[in-house]
Amino acid sequence: MTEEIKYEEMNEEEVTEELREDDDSRIIPMIPLRGLSIFPYMVLHFDIGREKSISALEKAMMMNQMVFLSAQKDPDTDLPTVDDFYKIGTIAKIKQMLRLPGDTIRVLVEGVSRGEIKNVLFEVPYFSCEVVPVEEQEFPTIPANVEALMRSVLSSFEEYSEASPRISPDLIPSVASVTQPGRLADVITSHLEIKTEEKQSILEAFDVEERLELLSHILIKEIEILNIEQDISTKVKDQINKSQREYYLKEQLRAIQEELGQDENIADEIHEWLKQLKKLRLPAKTHQKVEKEILRLNKIQPSSAEGGVIRTYVETILALPWNKTTKDNKDLKEAEKILDEDHYGLEKVKERVLEYLAVMELAKGLKGPILCLVGPPGTGKTSIAKSIARALNRNFVRMSLGGVRDEAEIRGHRRTYIGAIPGRVISAMKDAGSNNPVFLFDEIDKIGNDFRGDPASALLEVLDPEQNKDFMDHYLEIPFDLSKVLFITTANGKDTIPRPLLDRMEVIDVSGYTEEEKVRIAEDYLVPKQLEAHGLKKENLILSESAIRGVINHYTRESGVRNLEREIANICRKAARKVVEDRDLTIRVSGGNLEKYLGKKRFLYDIIEGENEIGITTGLAWTIVGGDTLSIETTLLPGSGKLVLTGKLGEVMQESAKTGISYIRSRSKELNISEDFHKDWDLHIHIPEGAIPKDGPSAGITMCTSVISLLTNTPVRREVAMTGEITLRGKVLPVGGIREKVLAAHRAGIKKVLLPAANRPDLDEIPANVRRKMEFVLVETMDQVLKEALVKDEN
Repeated sequence: MTEEIKYEEMNEEEVTEELREDDDSRIIPMIPLRGLSIFPYMVLHFDIGREKSISALEKAMMMNQMVFLSAQKDPDTDLPTVDDFYKIGTIAKIKQMLRLPGDTIRVLVEGVSRGEIKNVLFEVPYFSCEVVPVEEQEFPTIPANVEALMRSVLSSFEEYSEASPRISPDLIPSVASVTQPGRLADVITSHLEIKTEEKQSILEAFDVEERLELLSHILIKEIEILNIEQDISTKVKDQINKSQREYYLKEQLRAIQEELGQDENIADEIHEWLKQLKKLRLPAKTHQKVEKEILRLNKIQPSSAEGGVIRTYVETILALPWNKTTKDNKDLKEAEKILDEDHYGLEKVKERVLEYLAVMELAKGLKGPILCLVGPPGTGKTSIAKSIARALNRNFVRMSLGGVRDEAEIRGHRRTYIGAIPGRVISAMKDAGSNNPVFLFDEIDKIGNDFRGDPASALLEVLDPEQNKDFMDHYLEIPFDLSKVLFITTANGKDTIPRPLLDRMEVIDVSGYTEEEKVRIAEDYLVPKQLEAHGLKKENLILSESAIRGVINHYTRESGVRNLEREIANICRKAARKVVEDRDLTIRVSGGNLEKYLGKKRFLYDIIEGENEIGITTGLAWTIVGGDTLSIETTLLPGSGKLVLTGKLGEVMQESAKTGISYIRSRSKELNISEDFHKDWDLHIHIPEGAIPKDGPSAGITMCTSVISLLTNTPVRREVAMTGEITLRGKVLPVGGIREKVLAAHRAGIKKVLLPAANRPDLDEIPANVRRKMEFVLVETMDQVLKEALVKDEN
């Protein structure tokens, strides 16, 4: 370290030798100041703690105790550079320095003269600057206009001192004794409570007349601000006096009411509250706090605003289910029966609930799990929560988080605010009537945040088993135990759930239903429910299986069954009208007459048919409403090697296409493709249904196969569909949504599906009846893809 300092000193001496002999500039260590300005002849102490500033101070003490002080433009900058401080500052002499605890040094300095940085020689280990001193303008005889400005400034400063409580009256005579105009301006400015930028403007005014004029404008502005502050202060005092008068009158009214015996019911109410509080058997600290609030009502006017706040607060606390617990249904078979009655499928969710019941039977005092059900809309995530509550024999409460942006929605408002209420968590617990309900946070992926706080962060305490035992609502300000609550959250996707929140939950994926599952759900659950809702009997309306399949395939396109139920309700309404017109009528709806009730078909699934074609491949995609097939088309056009991508493709999908083209160019010889194809031809890749946004890497091998088919003039097998991400080396990487994609391929009549080899475990989730009807080929490279997808030349 010593060598480094010596090296810097040597550099400084070398720089000094290079300066001209007739140059008045000096080389001085520089210390940037934060929120502080120093003027010539001003004595001031300040603390420094930054390494560069301490090094500069130590260097100055070793030299002639002279240091250059300049204000930072932004006081929050911890490590300033050359551009972060003003070029004009004050050359000062260090009078005293004192080391304080914590590596801080207190310095006493006296301003000598203004100075301007001519050059910054180096920045490490401290700022060393070539500074030109600015000589103060001296007046043997002060001109009349300058004298007038001095009197005006002095008068304004006297007015400023009268309006400002920070200026002592004793300061005026000492300021008035200053005879030099430039120094007078500096002394007055140093005592003003103004911004650093304004003080800097005075420091940079070398011309004395200009300096006095600038100071005069600043003083006039500050006097006006101080007068406004005094007016506001007077109004506030008047309001306080009015409030004190009202309080005195209310006290008199209270005494009159006591004489008339009108406060007996308040005493009875307080006595009743204390009895209820004792029955709750709260922890000692909580009991004392609530008891103190109840007894406060004795000391204030019950009809006052504060009395109303205390009354609401106490009533809220006494209404909470502190020790009320419902008895759980621990019969596993009974619970399983209830879950199966209400919902078809959802095996993972049901299995997890039954496991919880079993463990709760063996281990007493088990904390409630926090489950997150993630899946497409309409798959029964919200309704299964109600079913879980019924199976466990618990109360059920629900809170929708969609669009919630205020942290107070979760934690409540502090009682200092007018109209404060508890958060929705505590309010829901109050409505539940027990301390172990099933609590559903619906649509947790759609929670937001703004200037009012981050509700997701507030939920961290609620959904953390280690913290929610002592959940603190801002309104209650006492801990409430949420550890016995079974929390369930729902979401359509995990991407928008904050990571810390997701980490506290046990995620269970709820996938979309197959056509067979939808038929089962419709026959066993939806049709009977809608018949009852529309007042129909079984003999009034008979929906055949073909009709239900027709509704599923041609009038809905979803992973769940919400729209399916809506369409069944539509059929029931039309049937109800006919039944009212003819009481003995039995309506039969089949696939043949379905259009009579629901109109023309709205959706046509892409049934793969026709001949094998060149440059057209079938890909598989995942959407929020389930899987779908993509027909990818490619064509060549004379041009200059441009790649055109259409069909509203996202950034990731476009990058996948470019990756595939690069792979083809690197393998052009092996694929028997002209090496110059990318120079003489434009390549256009299009994915139909251009109004629908598409993105993701899973169409990589599909687009690559389509381009190779076109360039080699080889047809693609029509009955083959594929999905997978491609790399520059032709490797096939795994993708998501395999179950939904395969089901879409099955609906479209695909016989063979090419999947990444790493997705082998996902085949277990595909229904057995679908697996039996389709062939799955697991591929690792593009060579395997081309072998299965392209039609081989038999010649």
